[in-house]
Amino acid sequence: MKEFFEGIGKIAYEGPKSTNPLAFRYYNPDEIIGGKKMREQLKFALSYWHTMCGDGTDMFGRGTFVKTFGESEPMEVYKAKAYAAFELMDKLSVDYYCFHDRDIAPEAETLSESNSRLDEISDLLSDLMKKYDKKLLWGTANCFNHPRYMHGAGTAPNADVFAFAAAQIKKAIELTVKLGGKGYVFWGGREGYETLLNTDMGLELDNMARLMKMAVEYARSIGFDGDFYVEPKPKEPTKHQYDFDSATVIGFLRKNGLDKDFKLNIEANHATLAGHTFQHELRVARTEGMFGSIDANQGDMLIGWDTDQFPTNIYDTALCMYEVIKSGGFTNGGLNFDAKTRRGSFTPEDIVYAYIAGMDAFALGLRVAEKLIADGRIDSFVSDRYSSWNSGIGADIISGKAKMAELEKYALEKGEVAASCKSGRQEYLENVMNSIMFSL
Repeated sequence: MKEFFEGIGKIAYEGPKSTNPLAFRYYNPDEIIGGKKMREQLKFALSYWHTMCGDGTDMFGRGTFVKTFGESEPMEVYKAKAYAAFELMDKLSVDYYCFHDRDIAPEAETLSESNSRLDEISDLLSDLMKKYDKKLLWGTANCFNHPRYMHGAGTAPNADVFAFAAAQIKKAIELTVKLGGKGYVFWGGREGYETLLNTDMGLELDNMARLMKMAVEYARSIGFDGDFYVEPKPKEPTKHQYDFDSATVIGFLRKNGLDKDFKLNIEANHATLAGHTFQHELRVARTEGMFGSIDANQGDMLIGWDTDQFPTNIYDTALCMYEVIKSGGFTNGGLNFDAKTRRGSFTPEDIVYAYIAGMDAFALGLRVAEKLIADGRIDSFVSDRYSSWNSGIGADIISGKAKMAELEKYALEKGEVAASCKSGRQEYLENVMNSIMFSL
């Protein structure tokens, strides 16, 4: 069989002191961390769209990376992508992958023909999954690229567009079930607006909820027992996306009775575009019981758009994995590398280097997070800071025993309270984290 990543063997773990660029320094798949193998704690997934399809095209230039994998006829190109994807996953010890429908098969002139192409390629994917022992993390539909979706899909002002999107999503759900995926993602794409002068916001939001309810009902009817996800993003491609951030999405899901079936798929770069930290978005999802899966990447704080870079910031990966561990770990979700090499990194080797960098960054983040929790100083500090809620007036407030009149009486008798407030000691805690990170 043709080798697509020639000269690259299986990437091995060689430890922190290794200088081999084609080796892991921190990711040791079967090493036990926190009672589980690292591969189970991290559940890495290949992003089909960036890795197998992204060619470096941006708004200022054409692609720099040819990803036809030696083929020219459309369906043969996508078959080659499949073979290359599984070769890469095998060499990297990546156990999962994710896709949009249009990533795995080219769209045809008719919906029927497009679906036939998807059937053919999904048969090939099924065979390759068995051969390489790989799994589908989640599937989704690309309802944003085609011109028909210029004004949205589920929020389109045209009912025919909504109907087409529903048909496309139905097929993507069927593919997800066929391939054993335990997640299905709704990313807003163009579900938002450029100006309110031409927008019926109420109708658009209600229609989005209708589409999601239809999807849940149909998926459950054909045996899908996994999680649905919404991926928050504040802007781009539309000026204002309806799925702005974790809090906005959670409010939407609860309002429409979708919170029992849906969780959140948090992306690092989307968090920063919303003016939040990655950890903030994860903490909101965890606190509200809505944490599901993660798109692992990072953005450039000097560039105002979604750059989808491979993650290398260890502070971010450590604080991410801290939230994942605190939430009980992944169930149906995982760490999908929704990341692409830079335009100037255009060789097959660069893809491998990028995945190694991202996987090592999260493996190191996992190791740091486990040490932060085992060390106990941060958890102990937070517990002590809120200790007044465990007894006395604090416990009475939480239990509902204390009413406004009782609180007024307490405050009048207590007098000034500022002197009894405890320091937040932010700098001390940041130094604790540094001391743990750099003592590995």
